[in-house]
Amino acid sequence: MKLIFEKHKDGRRGFSYGLVDVGGAKPLPEKYRRGAALPLPCLSELDVVRHYTNLSRLNFSVDTNFYPLGSCTMKYNPKFCERVAGFEGFSQLHPLLPQLSGGGMLAQGSLEVLYETEKLLCEITAMSAFTMQPLAGAHGELTGVMLIAAYHKDKGARRKYVIVPDSSHGTNPSSAAIAGYEVKVIPTGPDGYMDLVEYKKQLNDEVAAVMLTCPDTLGIFNPRIREIADMAHKVGALLYYDGANLNAMLGKCRPGDIGFDVVHLNLHKTFATAHGGGGPGAGPVGVSQKLVEFLPISRVIRCGDGTYALDYNYRKSIGYIAPFYGNFGVILKAYAYMLCLGREGLIKAAEIAVLNANYCQAKLKSYYDLAFDKTCMHECVFSAMRQAKNGVHALDIAKYLIDKGFHPPTIYFPLIVKEALMIEPTETESKETIDAFIETMIEIARLAEDNPSLVKQAPVNMPIKRLDEVRAARKLDLCWKPQN
Repeated sequence: MKLIFEKHKDGRRGFSYGLVDVGGAKPLPEKYRRGAALPLPCLSELDVVRHYTNLSRLNFSVDTNFYPLGSCTMKYNPKFCERVAGFEGFSQLHPLLPQLSGGGMLAQGSLEVLYETEKLLCEITAMSAFTMQPLAGAHGELTGVMLIAAYHKDKGARRKYVIVPDSSHGTNPSSAAIAGYEVKVIPTGPDGYMDLVEYKKQLNDEVAAVMLTCPDTLGIFNPRIREIADMAHKVGALLYYDGANLNAMLGKCRPGDIGFDVVHLNLHKTFATAHGGGGPGAGPVGVSQKLVEFLPISRVIRCGDGTYALDYNYRKSIGYIAPFYGNFGVILKAYAYMLCLGREGLIKAAEIAVLNANYCQAKLKSYYDLAFDKTCMHECVFSAMRQAKNGVHALDIAKYLIDKGFHPPTIYFPLIVKEALMIEPTETESKETIDAFIETMIEIARLAEDNPSLVKQAPVNMPIKRLDEVRAARKLDLCWKPQN
């Protein structure tokens, strides 16, 4: 497909302004005028519409196809959430308005959304308070570790380590390191759980926090999580909850009830607002009572007369960690989503997400190796090592799925699973869609045995075939240059 610049024709126009007919209008002073026309392509309106319409048809979207990597990046976002976020009373407010003298009275609706969303998240997670500022999951992680550091510093405790399992998201050790901590990594045992023997060896009064994903990235809920929390608290360490997988626990288990002190949530995952393409996200951070005084400022409070205001009176606060109030549009969509589904709806969403993942696991376990053969939560993790013996790797499976109209699942993560295929169907997909995906995965497994070269050639039906991805990353060519 040609670039729009390549379709340029001199003199062609889609629209032209008429002569100025306003009385007394003066021409723009010469010093403000361009010396030459902008190097923009000249096309008719119809050519432009067709170009971008056809270009959009090359995109892979959750509106057109199934994403078996689910809430990790793309989960269906109900259209009513987008409509609510587009309400003029929200979308047209200037972000500085609540900070201006009297401006807060003109932004009461938006402040109420922030306040009420915080209260809902507190109820869902059993936390005492939240900051809505963090702009995504990793940003929330860093904020959470900064809160932990502020807490220990205030107590005069010298802590230098943060513990993470080897199955953790890579942002966990990164956030800990950025906050100034050394990281201790605990291996996964043969049962699929964090090795408690090694955990006990590494746990001492120099550990500031233990960062856990629950359920973990293997899609497994650790039944000894309360014991892990109690052991951490016994040496004065705090327990951090990576909320990337809260989708599996909504209404079933609250992080605060099982011992977590700090929680970050990905609103752009659990509560709709999928963020494919890199953004935007929202990663609010909740804390237990002993950490509330360290939360970032400003915080939205409800005054005695029922109005809402910004409160900066937190002497021990870690300060600002983001401009304004976070990604407000994402928070607004999550708020609408929670109000629409309600308590029973959120519980049902978690139940169906877990059911769909276990259905995929049961149907595919005869064809692919399971990382750990256990009842999974919202995602199941397979290994393509069986297929790799015939030269078909996880990447080849992903490419073949593209040809069949499915977005690939997450591959090569968790890092501790060789040839990993992480499948997360979410709660919004129909049985018919999931069955079609399962049949394709079975087809791939059979081809890997009978005709592996066919899988390794994929994709063959796409506008772009296999690329030298290393070269593409190292030698970016993103700017069109006219041919001489």
